[in-house]
Amino acid sequence: MNTTFKNPILPGFYPDPTICRVGEDYYLATSTFCYFPGVPIFHSRDLVNWEQIGNILDRPTQVPLNSPNIAGMGIYAPTLRYHEGTFYMITTNVGGEQGNFIVTAKDPAGPWSEPYPLGTEGIDPSLFFDGDGKCYYCGTKPRRDGARYFGDNEIYISELDLDSMKLVGESWPAWHGALRNVEWPEGPHIYKKDGWYYLLISEAGTGHMHSVTIARSKSLSKPFTGYPGNPILTHRHLGLNYPIVNVGHPDIVETQNGEWWMVLLASRPYGGGYHRNLGRETFLVPFTWENGWPLINPGKGIVEDTFTRPSLPASTPKTGCSRDDFEYDAFPFEYMFVRNPDMTMYSLSDKPGFVALTPSPEKLYGSASPTVLCKRQTSMSYELGTSIIFTPEESEAAGLILLQNEFFNYHFGITKENDKYKITATKSTGKDGNAEIEIIGEHVIKEQNAPLPPVCLYIRQEMQTLTFKCKIGENDEFVVADNADASILCTDTAGGFVGTCLGLYAESARPSENKAYFDYLSINTQV
Repeated sequence: MNTTFKNPILPGFYPDPTICRVGEDYYLATSTFCYFPGVPIFHSRDLVNWEQIGNILDRPTQVPLNSPNIAGMGIYAPTLRYHEGTFYMITTNVGGEQGNFIVTAKDPAGPWSEPYPLGTEGIDPSLFFDGDGKCYYCGTKPRRDGARYFGDNEIYISELDLDSMKLVGESWPAWHGALRNVEWPEGPHIYKKDGWYYLLISEAGTGHMHSVTIARSKSLSKPFTGYPGNPILTHRHLGLNYPIVNVGHPDIVETQNGEWWMVLLASRPYGGGYHRNLGRETFLVPFTWENGWPLINPGKGIVEDTFTRPSLPASTPKTGCSRDDFEYDAFPFEYMFVRNPDMTMYSLSDKPGFVALTPSPEKLYGSASPTVLCKRQTSMSYELGTSIIFTPEESEAAGLILLQNEFFNYHFGITKENDKYKITATKSTGKDGNAEIEIIGEHVIKEQNAPLPPVCLYIRQEMQTLTFKCKIGENDEFVVADNADASILCTDTAGGFVGTCLGLYAESARPSENKAYFDYLSINTQV
């Protein structure tokens, strides 16, 4: 058995990780923004190999998503905790009326309850269960004595009554962060160890300046004092070209063997420049305690791509199938939709062994859900493929999509315009809040109005270069577009907080009863 493991432990768009232990079982959840279902939850016995066991927010009643901003609104950082037989997940639905809320479950695989709305200010709520039987709410909001600038926040605490799911009494400020004039102290978590209450947060935003700081107090009701050695973790001093950047937003756990580990987000730029198509991923790093404070990765103080495994029974990693043939009755947990989907637009039963997508007039940049079925990009290079049976009506299209957000994306599919059936590759980039669509490659299949044969579509990404190719029949294989720029799909070009997603789409200029039948979806990372 290998004595080391590789970071990230969850590659791809899995930001804001939160973790808890119940006996020998570990559970981890991450944020999802405007994708549905929300907040994937994973299980592990060794902290290295994780299996997704569900999605905490898997019903539209739990998580109304109607913001046009796919990458910047929706479900922000969750906190996952366990107390006396019940799992609690608390989070924020930003951009909607829901705000901060809690859901609960007896089984972490679900079902989870309907939301308990809290009516509290700010973002990044967290829960702490103290030994006195009380539960405390900890969150982030603008300073109560007046924010001097955008991001001038306080970390505040209030008692929470678990019966009513309401705050008790007045809240109080606990800390404003470690650095002078700090921006965005956020993502707070409270822990208790050796008689001290520890407050672990992130500072300076979730970009290159991201950092982890910590404070402590003997009482939750008294101000916390920051560690003189703050920040306890950051990579901002390592430069933009370091292979792991933006480290922060941590949560910590003690194993049953007394080891301490931290999960956190970080990004991996690649392909030249500060390009982070994969978004913010979940990493694992060891730490110890020294003189009452955490010491991250002793002797180095940074997140590395390889560490010695935790002293836990190692499990065998579950290898995800690179080809999905849709031979099931319900979508696997890893599939996502944009906003709350209309599930009548997706069918696994119309044609067994295929997924049928109905073209939708809803747009990526609207407030409803377009017909898009996707997974997270998890590798820097890959080949995405499908076989599609589809005879479009005028101004309909279906095929493969590379989705960063509503303005920055690629579409590669079959369409019909002016009585011509075409295979078209298009690039969308945002400017002044609008999508500018550019056709980067096009191939006319035929002009007569007759059913089309199955068409295989492939998109190959090699670092930051894209190639679009197709195959019609056994021998007619050709490139539709090549040398396309994948860096438009990186966070620093497109903005927001998500990573690129890969999948299928079907769209129309008007309501349609047509169907696009996809035989499979393959993602081959061995390119």
